[in-house]
Amino acid sequence: MDHQLLNLLIYLLAAVAAVPLAKRLGLGAVLGYLLAGIVIGPWGLELITEVEHILHFSEFGVVLLLFLIGLELEPKRLWSLRRRIFGWGSAQVAAVSIALLAAAVACGIDWKVALISALGLSLSSTAIALATLGERKLNATPAGAAGFSILLFQDIAAIPMMAAVPLLGVAAVQGSGQGWLHAGKVVAVVALLIFGGRYLIRPVLRIIAKTNMREIFTAFSLLLVIATCLLMQWVGMSMALGTFLAGVLLADSEYRHALESDIEPFKGLLLGLFFIAVGMSVDFGIFLAQPWLIIGLVSGFLLIKIGVMYALAKCFGLPPKQQLFFAFLLSQGGEFAFVVFGAAASANVLSPRISSILVVVVALSMVITPLLLLLYDRVLAPRLDAASQPPDDAMTPQDHPVIIAGFGRFGQIIGRLLHANGIGMTVLDHDPEQIELLRKFGFKVFYGDATRIDLLRTAGAAEARLLVIAIDDVDESLRLVDAVRHAFPDLTIAARARNITHLYDLMDRGVTILERETFESALQMGQQVLRQLDFGAYAARQAAMKFRAHNIKTLNALYPHYKDQAQMVSMATQAREELEAMFAHDNDAMEKEKQPHWD
Repeated sequence: MDHQLLNLLIYLLAAVAAVPLAKRLGLGAVLGYLLAGIVIGPWGLELITEVEHILHFSEFGVVLLLFLIGLELEPKRLWSLRRRIFGWGSAQVAAVSIALLAAAVACGIDWKVALISALGLSLSSTAIALATLGERKLNATPAGAAGFSILLFQDIAAIPMMAAVPLLGVAAVQGSGQGWLHAGKVVAVVALLIFGGRYLIRPVLRIIAKTNMREIFTAFSLLLVIATCLLMQWVGMSMALGTFLAGVLLADSEYRHALESDIEPFKGLLLGLFFIAVGMSVDFGIFLAQPWLIIGLVSGFLLIKIGVMYALAKCFGLPPKQQLFFAFLLSQGGEFAFVVFGAAASANVLSPRISSILVVVVALSMVITPLLLLLYDRVLAPRLDAASQPPDDAMTPQDHPVIIAGFGRFGQIIGRLLHANGIGMTVLDHDPEQIELLRKFGFKVFYGDATRIDLLRTAGAAEARLLVIAIDDVDESLRLVDAVRHAFPDLTIAARARNITHLYDLMDRGVTILERETFESALQMGQQVLRQLDFGAYAARQAAMKFRAHNIKTLNALYPHYKDQAQMVSMATQAREELEAMFAHDNDAMEKEKQPHWD
């Protein structure tokens, strides 16, 4: 136990020391983690030696990343991306594999070894590429969208690659009924995931949500991911793909954003640990034994892959300013290559020596990728006149410019009005039964405590134009305003005020779009009462509007003194007398005019 705590201390110290330094030098967080791993690993200070164990554990970060990606993709959206995922993705894997296979065969390498090597090296690092896109806020650009689609296809393609490896091995010649049994297990597990995601998980989430205990919800989120991983591992499939599928099945669930915000911190930490483990896994012993061979392999691999990716970027129609960035972004080997080469070594397709060399090539390519992107930023991008921010030809912003926090009787009216006018919105509410009812009527309502900034962030608060605060609790409302003002200072807030004190507290916080909960409806009711008491329509309307104007004027006049109770009472009394005098004057004027007006 003491040994594990010491290792944990070393990881955290390395990350805390290396990542801020790397960010300060403009190298990026990913390179910081990789360098930290090299320093503390077997070929650095030798503080950590159990690299294989750490690498396997830290791969859970990649699993969580794929689960979160799945949560972002509703089945409809996934279907709409099918051309990019399967068209562009298959083109990338095929083109890179063929180019690498041709180069390997031309160098006299056996075709089986060349094929497995080419297939494994055609895969790119989902963790590095997506972390880079997120860090640079380039997910919405054409290069970012194309990269995401290709990475998703690669994660899918890794499964048939691993399934094909034994067919090329010595041990695969003996046929048996095990293949059909394995296929049956795969089909059963996928069916279980689909059925569970649709009909079992949501009711359980609803029950847990009713406890209002966030830690239990977080525990179930991790339980869901870990159980999915174990199921996929049991049938020999990619854990990451399984959790991605689970995420997609829950993407249209009302609990999507809550799941996202609860898992995000674990994903970030474990991804960082994964990059540290990759840095530690670089076997400099092999590099020192045959340095020119390794340098030649890494250089040749990167040149071929960058060249093919650049050509594909042109074929995909990516903007010229983003083509080279796209090629560099996906130039490295991927984490699934470790798995493919490990399976190939077990099936005797690759010798242990060749497998070790390929692992070093992949690890070094991962370390070099942030350096290539740094070269692009500082040398190539200025020459291409490319901005560091997303260019003009970026994809259109997200189509949900409004977030509504609280969807009770007040929030529903706003939501229905926006919906009727074709304005997209993300709605957050904490009542599971209310959410279930509203979703039956087609509203996109998500479960979660709207006062949580992490939940607002995953709901798109950083990109939204307006936040409507319609939650019932006054204290929670004010806490939310304070937190939003700190985290998203540019986000416009429109708030519901429960009473005068709440109104003034909101005004103190700089909220200018305000509506008192019952004021307008009470005014409308008062107007109807006047009509029933034989006031004409015009007179009733005029009386209501004058009262409204006078009330607002009085509120603004009282605002600077609202914490002085004596002054408030005095000014309120004076305002009431002014209102009575105003009504008396209006009645006299109406009597003198004797005009019918509209009725």
